[in-house]
Amino acid sequence: MGNRLSRIYTRTGDDGTTGLGDGSRVPKDSLRVEAFGTVDELNSAIGVLLATPGIPPAVSTSLTEVQHELFDLGGELCIPGHRAIKAEHVARLEKSLDEFNDALPPLKEFILPGGGPAAAACHLARAIARRAERRMWTLARSERVSPEVAQYLNRRGPLAPRPQHSEVTPEHRAAARGCNRVVNRAGPLAVFDPAAAASAAS
Repeated sequence: MGNRLSRIYTRTGDDGTTGLGDGSRVPKDSLRVEAFGTVDELNSAIGVLLATPGIPPAVSTSLTEVQHELFDLGGELCIPGHRAIKAEHVARLEKSLDEFNDALPPLKEFILPGGGPAAAACHLARAIARRAERRMWTLARSERVSPEVAQYLNRRGPLAPRPQHSEVTPEHRAAARGCNRVVNRAGPLAVFDPAAAASAAS
């Protein structure tokens, strides 16, 4: 069982360093801290999405599973040599994405970020997922990162941001017409119309 925090500050970071999970200390802006910190930011963005009213139960369940896996993924990045994300996590994510996406019509144009609260939260989570991927690859150029972490954050598929139809204005569509979108598998469930996806999966 993990240690329980008895106070919210320690003063140990006043010198610009922070502790990793293995007890070592590194600069707060080190590549490893940037990587797991951005994964934490992505998890928080998905939390904002989940707090948006009207998220269907099927989508909420999948997003909550993603949050748990991102928490484990961040822990893996925080402890050099530790392994938490496995092939079955990647397979589960792919299965969820396939179930939500298969019955949806192809998206033939960009959708500008915005629309309603749920759509905007989806787009923000998608953008943070991409940044988490970039930070992970920066770290991987100098330190070992497991293949499963790279696959979870980096494998791409034919998904697209799909805010609810009613939230997409003619101006959104006109500015986006003719473009295609390929996004990270990491921004999952954080990039399409939650209501339409839940309906398609039911």
